[in-house]
Amino acid sequence: MSIRNRAVLLLSAASLAMLGAAPAIAQDAPGEDDLPHSHDPHEDVIVITAGGLERLDFLAGTSVVAGEVLDRNQDGQLGEVLAGLPGVSASGFAPGASRPILRGFDGERVRVLVDGLGSLDASNTSADHAVSIDPMTAEAIEVLRGPAVLLYGSSAIGGAVNVRDKRIPRSRPAGGFHAEGLVGMDTASDMFNAAGAADLALGNSLVWHVDGSYRRTDDLEIAGFALSDDLRADLLADAAEEFEEGHDEEGEELLEAANVRGILPDSSSETWSLGTGLTLFAGRSSFGFSVGYYDTLYGVPLAPGAGHAHGEEEDHDDHDDHDDHDDHDDHGDEDHEEEGHEHGEESVSIDLEQFRADFRGDIYLGEGLFGNIATRWGYSDYTHVELEGDEVGTTFAVEGVEGRIELIQNPQDLGSVTLRGSTGAQFFHRDFEAIGAEAFVPPNTTRQFALFTLQELRSGPFEAEAGARWESTSQKASGLGLKRDFDTFSGALGLSYTTDTGVRTGINVSHTERAPASEELFADGPHIATSQYELGDPGLRVESAWGLEGYANASIGGAEMRLAVYKNWFDNFIYLADTGLEEDELPLFAFQQQGANWFGVEAEASVPLYNGDNGGLIADISGSYIRATLDDGSPVPRIPPLSLTGALEWQSRMVDIRGEVEWHDAQDRIAAYETRTDGFTHVNLSANFHPFADQRIVVLLQAKNIFDAEGRRHTSYTKDFVPLAGRNFSLTIRSRI
Repeated sequence: MSIRNRAVLLLSAASLAMLGAAPAIAQDAPGEDDLPHSHDPHEDVIVITAGGLERLDFLAGTSVVAGEVLDRNQDGQLGEVLAGLPGVSASGFAPGASRPILRGFDGERVRVLVDGLGSLDASNTSADHAVSIDPMTAEAIEVLRGPAVLLYGSSAIGGAVNVRDKRIPRSRPAGGFHAEGLVGMDTASDMFNAAGAADLALGNSLVWHVDGSYRRTDDLEIAGFALSDDLRADLLADAAEEFEEGHDEEGEELLEAANVRGILPDSSSETWSLGTGLTLFAGRSSFGFSVGYYDTLYGVPLAPGAGHAHGEEEDHDDHDDHDDHDDHDDHGDEDHEEEGHEHGEESVSIDLEQFRADFRGDIYLGEGLFGNIATRWGYSDYTHVELEGDEVGTTFAVEGVEGRIELIQNPQDLGSVTLRGSTGAQFFHRDFEAIGAEAFVPPNTTRQFALFTLQELRSGPFEAEAGARWESTSQKASGLGLKRDFDTFSGALGLSYTTDTGVRTGINVSHTERAPASEELFADGPHIATSQYELGDPGLRVESAWGLEGYANASIGGAEMRLAVYKNWFDNFIYLADTGLEEDELPLFAFQQQGANWFGVEAEASVPLYNGDNGGLIADISGSYIRATLDDGSPVPRIPPLSLTGALEWQSRMVDIRGEVEWHDAQDRIAAYETRTDGFTHVNLSANFHPFADQRIVVLLQAKNIFDAEGRRHTSYTKDFVPLAGRNFSLTIRSRI
């Protein structure tokens, strides 16, 4: 029996034993009280702690989603959970695959973390690959923007998303036992989900944790047609042409595809996860270990007429010369060769699984210069299979190890100045392999070593921070005989001032460098799930950027406000662009590189309008705007448009009622061969019932997109044929003991 199968059996037995007591999705952070009933729209009152710093002031744009807000935005994919935050969108490739996009940055520029370590999956390889993290088992999700992400990787220019799970317990549960459970359902996808977790103290030194979740959805109900107006018009015109030429069967197929409405085909999913962990407490030190298993099967909607286009008689391994594409046809050229190519009509789905093991150690050193040594290590064995009907198409396998060790300083009083910080090292190794006709990325190995430090000085109302990170990265594709080595350095400096009235203003300056990813360097092949031929460039140079951010945070008279304005100047910006050409009857997307400028604004406020004996009325408003331009004057592809959200919420002891309006502008500022996106408005209502003061039972009723308005994310490669959900009613019940 394999290690993975033995682990699954052990996890199953542990889950059955513990879930028999009471189900749960999360417990409160060790040493913390229960999450408060917050008036802030994004639970932004939570203080971030990392690397021994009491507060990471670089993170001027930090948001924390937890408690009721996490329940209200619960989804099977991390991108959709966070998409309502200022400056956050989602890749929205399919209901079963959606990765966070921060400030218009995606892929390698956004690190997705589990308790400070990378997800160790293939979600950065392509937009159709799901993130192997189940949000249902999260205690809280932190969105970390700004230069302090140097603690986690210089590639995270856009920021990092850290999922705080509790598989490795951090403290002994009060009373020796803690458990929570959640069940939910909705109408738009006929969704059912359930999750549970529990912690049990085994004596005074050991705490055992177990969690599990299950989620099932059918094909998504949508508002109107599946296709955008422009794409549908093109198909109807093609159908009319086929009918005129006497090709009735082809015309009927095109007409049928153009008229799909109400349901998004091939968008169902089924996901489950299991995890267990154990922590040993020895005085002020602790050592913990966990194992987890994640499995999901989800459909991948395809563009009309798209399908499997690999040639049975053509060897794609012969594409060694990445510069020789002069024979490519334009997208609209009908003279491409048909021989050896055949569009498959089979539906496409992805079957993904990951086994993961983690270790965390915290060794107390005393009251000297360094107070603790903290270390985190993770190992992942990840596989996903792209299925064409019931047939295996391409298999992606990733085996990875990531670890970090930090020396955390005790605060040092230097006269009127206080110094604190942390210094550490990080290691990353990943073996990637793709097997099959559409193995568009060759087998490759990535190895990275980094040193980092983050220091903070405080003197009265003034604060200064400085961070630095050096990375050595090696990318090797043995089958191609290619190897690239990169040394990168990133640094940041921040200054802030806090007034007596609680208004805090600051400025951050950063310089970041990122080594190209293996996909950007070595990709060369057709990819059925994305209906693209993707082409890398082994000659890509290090991407670098200067960044400047100004921010202001204020807490005045019960009102909470935040404003951030940022600018980035890129050299050698790497992006995936539609070339307007075709290869193997698929659109040719190539990784290209040039300078780019980025500008953005984020703002949010929560203002109490009325406070009385029976409750209070709060107004929330937030918005974000991004403008990104390449040096040649063209827009950067897939940049989210201006968005605004406004809400009114009545909060009382037993019930909260919230009405919300989300408005997204049209996106007409588009790159070559990119299609525009219409604006849309979604109106949402929710009612949260919590009859007990300790909120041990919470019932959440929601109605999203009440007016059944069509909406499409401009950040999605599939937006023209994968719209957002239509009108959706949902019920969620959470309990805690």
